Amino acid sequence: MEQLEFQKNIKINRNDALIIVDIQYDFIPGGSLPVEEGDLIITGINLIANIFKKNKAKVVLTQDWHPQNHLSFASNHSGKTPGDDFISEDGAIGPILWPDHCVQGTKGAEFHKELKVDLADKIIKKGMNPKVDSYSGFQDNDKKSETGLRDYLKSKNINRIFVCGLALDYCCYYTAKDGFDFGYKVYFIIDLTRGVGLPEDSIKIALRNMKEKGIKFAEQSSFKS
Repeated sequence: MEQLEFQKNIKINRNDALIIVDIQYDFIPGGSLPVEEGDLIITGINLIANIFKKNKAKVVLTQDWHPQNHLSFASNHSGKTPGDDFISEDGAIGPILWPDHCVQGTKGAEFHKELKVDLADKIIKKGMNPKVDSYSGFQDNDKKSETGLRDYLKSKNINRIFVCGLALDYCCYYTAKDGFDFGYKVYFIIDLTRGVGLPEDSIKIALRNMKEKGIKFAEQSSFKS
């Protein structure tokens, strides 16, 4: 695991936003694309969300919302299985293929019942273009279409964003990275996320890249109530 330095005594204010990424049934153990221990972070996320609300900060949920014909699904490629390496010619799909997950209108796409959705100020849906992967809460992987998250944060005068949820090495990582590139001060709440680990070094690479980029790391205990 990458050697990380954690921020201490973080005081939340109205110019902060908590981005809770993809706490949906398909990413929880028992779902079609389960992240190990993904269910164990929900209580902590709710506690942090309460701190944000108490301090008049914003809470945003992202939600994978794929059409059935999404080209990131292995089932839409003849002879392919989930986990196979795959990059489309334009680079918009990849680096691997996934099982069908978070299909619009299905149980797997719903937020987990334990997540306090009522604390959210905004819900951002992503991954609706069948030809483009959309890991980030900000934009599609081809960087041509945004989700509306940046516009929302700008309208609320947000300066700092705090990222948690599922999964560490994909949607959380891409959200944090794009947030940083869009000019936000970004904190990654490491113990309130879990990783997929595909390919096997993906978690290590994500953490190293975020550290080198200048993204800061926090833990649940970093926050003042």
